[in-house]
Amino acid sequence: MSDGAQSTERTAAAQRRAVRNRYARIATADDHESEDCCSDTGGCCGDSTSTGGSEKLGYDDADQHAVAEGADLGLGCGNPTVLASLEAGETVLDLGSGAGFDCFLAAREVGESGRVLGVDMTPEMVEKARENISKNEATNVEFRLGEIEHLPVSDETVDVVISNCVINLSPDKPQVFREAFRALKPGGRVAVSDVVMTAPLPAEVRSDPESVSACVGGASTVDELRAMLSAAGFVDVEITPKDESREFIREWDDSVALDEYIVSATISATKPAQGE
Repeated sequence: MSDGAQSTERTAAAQRRAVRNRYARIATADDHESEDCCSDTGGCCGDSTSTGGSEKLGYDDADQHAVAEGADLGLGCGNPTVLASLEAGETVLDLGSGAGFDCFLAAREVGESGRVLGVDMTPEMVEKARENISKNEATNVEFRLGEIEHLPVSDETVDVVISNCVINLSPDKPQVFREAFRALKPGGRVAVSDVVMTAPLPAEVRSDPESVSACVGGASTVDELRAMLSAAGFVDVEITPKDESREFIREWDDSVALDEYIVSATISATKPAQGE
């Protein structure tokens, strides 16, 4: 293996370790504690302690009251379940499912005839999510431990892939989209909320594993994401930055004006149906 390849592997491992450590801390924080996930380097894909909470991310009162306490950690940057337009009977896969909030909302939409599968690489988050299954009486939800670059899911078994401010955390985003494509049935779709880069990040931010774990340093541009999705085989790619997201992104870090570099966006794409 070349020195460059070894250096890339070390960087990817450091990023995964930083992400896993950050979200393990969040998952194991006592319910009565206010775990400030933004305290290390800034942003954290949202923060439930920020003013406005999940309402700013696109969740209404009905969404928040539909899920038992403990699943909504306020860690997203949008509401992918709205973008997905889920239907009864569909199978949904959530990449980076955390404590399960979006999974439980999706379960409500797909009904008893549907199924929701969450995948997360942090053991503490998977444990917390599994505990939340009984709290929400969600018989059609399952959580698995795994990396989103190597999904523990069979080929062509899901109708919809959702994700909420997680793909930016991956050191190999093209592989994430290839795996999503593999898992989707022909005609299946992607519905993702994530951050996109609107201006070049300072070098010290972009190369810092802790900044990557905070949903900042790993952001890609719209053009880069579109190219990744197309290369994976997706069609009808739509990426729409949300200018209004600057309001809550500005709160992720008091020392850096992050809204000058990143915004939230909705990302949708389709796997071609058979014969197309």
